Amino acid sequence: MNALQTATRTHIPADKHEFEFTDSDFECLRKLVLKHAGISLSRHKHVLIYGRLAKRLRAHGLSRFSDYCHILQHNPQAELEFFINAITTNLTSFFREHHHFDFLSDELKHMMEQHDQRRLRLRAWSAGCSTGEEPYSLAMTLDEAIPDIGEHDIRILATDLDSNVVKTAASGIYPMSGIAGLDKRCLKRWFLRGKGEQAGKVMASPALRKLIDFHQLNLMHDWPMHGPFDVIFCRNVVIYFDDVTKRALFDRFANMLKPEGLLFVGHAETLRNISSRFELIGKTIYRRID
Repeated sequence: MNALQTATRTHIPADKHEFEFTDSDFECLRKLVLKHAGISLSRHKHVLIYGRLAKRLRAHGLSRFSDYCHILQHNPQAELEFFINAITTNLTSFFREHHHFDFLSDELKHMMEQHDQRRLRLRAWSAGCSTGEEPYSLAMTLDEAIPDIGEHDIRILATDLDSNVVKTAASGIYPMSGIAGLDKRCLKRWFLRGKGEQAGKVMASPALRKLIDFHQLNLMHDWPMHGPFDVIFCRNVVIYFDDVTKRALFDRFANMLKPEGLLFVGHAETLRNISSRFELIGKTIYRRID
């Protein structure tokens, strides 16, 4: 029995809940989330952690969180991916924070006006793509703004820490309720309605899907791509990161962007006092300046 298992169990005893969950267990899991996902959870997230991980304890036939901590510490390769997938939040929608896509569309149209008819190379990265609504919104924006897009070298990289949502995103299949906010013209042009067993669902068109490469990626680990990128979307990803992690991450983003490349962050996020390598040029829109 390890030290965690012998610790005093005071927080959620097993006689009141399905699983025994102590303060020591919670601190162990907080440290693991920070180490492997860069997420700094407050000390008031006991209920969230319990609810997100209860299914994993059932899968292992465990009755105590201390035993689950033991697995993560001594056999992480077997469970770490499930752990991270359970903890991370994936809330998204098509054209979420619409002003970002409007701004990007205007930038692209201006760029095309200045373009000298050579083959254009453009790289965009959705860093935290969740179930895919963001990169597909990017693809629609690029296609609308760049005439004859198929004649150019245009690619969108879409990554997420959660391997499950990456699979959903790559499939391009969504319930009708997920596209309720899109206008009819957009739906007709970019989505195929499902039939038979897929009735009530839609699939992103091949024209959109061929623009996007989906991959699982932990932003805290090494990045296999080299860039440079013209555009990076990292929205509602770093909201739970501590300042040290944010500084390191945005410095890496700056290195990965072209000079004057664009960085889009979430509505509750800011680079103020975090990075001097970007200037604010719009609502949560930054440009690399060094």
